[in-house]
Amino acid sequence: MTPAPAPTPPRVVVGAALCSHGRFLAARRTSPAAVAGRWEFPGGKVEPGETEQAALARELREELGVEATVTARVPGAWPVGEDLVLHIWLARLTSGTPQPLQDHDALRWLTPAEALTLSWLPQDLPAVHWLTEHQTSSAGPGRERI
Repeated sequence: MTPAPAPTPPRVVVGAALCSHGRFLAARRTSPAAVAGRWEFPGGKVEPGETEQAALARELREELGVEATVTARVPGAWPVGEDLVLHIWLARLTSGTPQPLQDHDALRWLTPAEALTLSWLPQDLPAVHWLTEHQTSSAGPGRERI
């Protein structure tokens, strides 16, 4: 008897907690209709042969028109439907001013105190909580400054 094929692992979607001056960027979705108007961390799917960091830098150029340095991954992974999993990465804005070029109609820079005032997509919310709990004025061991 032939063994059943191993299940295909979910495809990774990356999102950026793009940080600057103690704030991070939220982007409001325009589609699909089920999520339009909800907020998320900008990003997208990792293409075959691409690292998560490279995919995120590419997505930030395409979606927001900015350059960023991807620094560290937020702990955790969150399902997006049945075949995708979300990884959130911290990133620092290195050049450009974010503009909603694709998939979004609005952007907001948020302080940790403002973060929970938006209607976030469920899969992004755990990373929002992590950011609000780990924001610090000076980076210590194992802590990334936002």
